[in-house]
Amino acid sequence: MPNAKILVIDDEPSIVNLVTAYLKPEGYEVYTAEDGPSGLKAARAFKPDLIVLDVMLPGMDGIEVLTRLRRESDVYVILLTAKTEETDRVVGLTIGADDYVTKPFSPRELVARIKAALRRLQGGGTAAGDVLSFKHVRIDVAARLVTVDDRPVELTAIEFDLLKALAENRGRVLTREQLLDKVWGGSYYGEMRVVDVHLGHVRQKLGRDGLIVTVRGVGYRFEDETL
Repeated sequence: MPNAKILVIDDEPSIVNLVTAYLKPEGYEVYTAEDGPSGLKAARAFKPDLIVLDVMLPGMDGIEVLTRLRRESDVYVILLTAKTEETDRVVGLTIGADDYVTKPFSPRELVARIKAALRRLQGGGTAAGDVLSFKHVRIDVAARLVTVDDRPVELTAIEFDLLKALAENRGRVLTREQLLDKVWGGSYYGEMRVVDVHLGHVRQKLGRDGLIVTVRGVGYRFEDETL
């Protein structure tokens, strides 16, 4: 996504400068904020395509920033967490983070994750006009719209891509590793739990039992009748 706008919210100047130094040569427009309140204000004013958000922030922590953001925006959020703070990662994913990177991190890995996310948001090469239609679920890939029994369902970018990946393989079991590769890309080095958390959100939002089936010890399967 050329000229994409990225907001980096972190109170450590060394990290902000490092991330900015890697992002700007890629052609991204980068805006920064050093605390929670200014980060939230910047997100509203700057309207970024993607946010890199540190959990430990002065004024308002990253979890609270994310909670407030999700009330008004589905912007893609990559959470920065300390390697030891698993609770922060789980809470962040539960309330709407799309991905996370643990500190210390490789700036090249972060840039690769950002690039992959922006490619997905742009459509990832899916043919315009593609629609996946089933008895209960309809997925307009080009418009990134989902309906269940003609009821619109609002999904985040990651949730949409997970549902799409499963629906494109209706009746087949996809492992967590396969879903990570399809949705986050082959460069993903995080925990597989991220798949479970996001699919839990998808299930709740679809509001119909049996559409996404857990195959214990293996992965997930999408079940809906074709038209």
